[in-house]
Order: sequence, then C-alpha cells, then structure tokens
Amino acid sequence: MTTLVRAALAAAAIAFSAIAHAQTWPAKPVKIVVPYPPGGAVDVVTRKMAAKLQEQTGQTFYVENKAGATGTIGIAGVVQSPADGYTLVANDTTYALLPHIFKKLPFDHAGSLEPVAAFVFAPMGVVVKADSKFKNLGELIAAGKAEAQKVSYGTGGAGTMPHFATEALGIATGASFLHVPFKGAGEATLAMLSGTIDFQIASTPGVMGNVKGGKARLLAVSGARRLTPLPEVPTFAEAGVKSFGVINFTGLWAPKGTPEAVTQRLQKEIATAMASADMRSYCDSIAAEAGYWDAAAFANELHVRTEAWGKVAANTAFERQ
Repeated sequence: MTTLVRAALAAAAIAFSAIAHAQTWPAKPVKIVVPYPPGGAVDVVTRKMAAKLQEQTGQTFYVENKAGATGTIGIAGVVQSPADGYTLVANDTTYALLPHIFKKLPFDHAGSLEPVAAFVFAPMGVVVKADSKFKNLGELIAAGKAEAQKVSYGTGGAGTMPHFATEALGIATGASFLHVPFKGAGEATLAMLSGTIDFQIASTPGVMGNVKGGKARLLAVSGARRLTPLPEVPTFAEAGVKSFGVINFTGLWAPKGTPEAVTQRLQKEIATAMASADMRSYCDSIAAEAGYWDAAAFANELHVRTEAWGKVAANTAFERQ
C-alpha cells in the first residue's frame, strides 16, 4: 500500500469518526462553564439556555461556575479541556475586553476557542435602589460632574464590561464616578440595593427581578427603543446621552479543534431554542432580544468589538494586569 493511499485512508477514517461523533453527540452530559459567580447576567441566561438545550436533545446540560480573574480562570480551564463538545464556556461582551485588561492572557484570545453562537441580546441599564435620591439620569450625571469621584458605582470587578461601560458613560458625559469592584455582579447588585454604592450599570437579565419587585429603578437603558415591560424608562438618547449604545450579548465558545459537525449541531440547537415561543417569552421578561449569531457572525462581531473597546480602554484610568 502506497504512502498516498495510507494517508487517504487515514483522512477518511478521521472524517468518518468526526461524523459518527457528531451523530451521537451529545451522548453524555455537557458542561457549560460560567467563568463568574452565580447571580450575574451570564449565569442567569446560560442556565436558561442549558435547560432549553437539555429539553431539545434529551441529554443533560449543566452549568458549573468557576470564577476568578475577570473570567480568565474558567476560560483557561475550558481551553485545556478535550475538544469533543462536552465542555463549553459561556461569556458576554466582557470577552472582547480581555486583551485590554491583561498584559498577557493564559490563552490565545483569538485562537484558543471557537465562537459557536451568540444569543439573548440585552440592553445595559443604569440602575439605582428604589428610594435613591437620583430620580433620573440627568441628576446622576450632574452629581458626577459637580463632585468628581463622589458618586459611586459597583461592578463584578475591575476590567469587566460594566466597569468599561460606566467609564464610557463618564467619558461621554464628562462625569467622574468612583468605581467599587466586587467579586461578582450579584454582589454589586446587593450593594446597590443596600445603598453601599449609588448605582450600577448592568445588563437587564441581572437586575429585572429587582426592578419588577420594586427594589430597584432603571434610570435609562441602551438601545434604540424603550423596554416593552418598562415603557416609562427612557433610552440613553432620550435621557440626553446620544453616544451610549452598548448592547450586551451572551454566547458560547468551544475549545479549538472541536469537530465542526458538533459545533454545527450545537448552533442548530441554539437557533431552534431562540426561535421557540418560551425563549422569546423569557427574553421579553428580562427586557432582552431573542436574537442569534452563527459562528461566522459571532467571530466577526468579536473582532469588531475587541477593537472598539480598545479605544475606551485607552481613555480609562485602568492599569492592565
């Protein structure tokens, strides 16, 4: 048997194995790592998607929280996992910030993971506790301009997307806010509700429960239109900040080298989930949009957003770690 024939047979065997793997996937439980503590928007949305994928495939999809270092600890663990479709990682727009937060990442930002799909696109909102003295966004910005570093805001940590988003708001308005980092977005929300901090900028899935429950108020939201569940809340443009348009996404990544047939199957399942009535209803309940980006669109958006956030980082008082 010639070398050429052996090589062709080997290639065919590999291709057949990949197809067979895809046809049986998922044949065992699939782990989705959320690289943040429980309670934040990524965690909440990912758990909903995991439940939907389990319903559609008949196989267990479960979430494991592995927080630390702005998500890089959890991400690095997934990068080192077998590329077989049974270990995935969830994240949001924060992934596009990572090259601007760290001098050196423990993985290749553009090459160690394969973007699979993005879904659930949520506006960012300025949220205060229900009895806050700030009744509208104009009052909050005016206070931030009158006394620099006096009005405080909380995030899930330095370098997270809410941190950069709030800094972007300050840059756009000339206000200066005091950043108070916590161990996770959930802790920041608790601090806002207790009055420890004055406000936070968060994506709607993480705060809508408290807003609907009367514990918190939204002063403004990003996006081109008001939220259907809260029509009284103005957009940033309506509140006088026309250059703030951050929309947060949640997405899934797989280790580099995961069989294409597996990622395509996963994309198909996610697209089916986002077209379902219950997922659309869920998105409405958290004031988010039930959209979908396939792998190509997702990869392109990540590239565009990574470059865009670099410009914000260059104007933010933040030292790369």
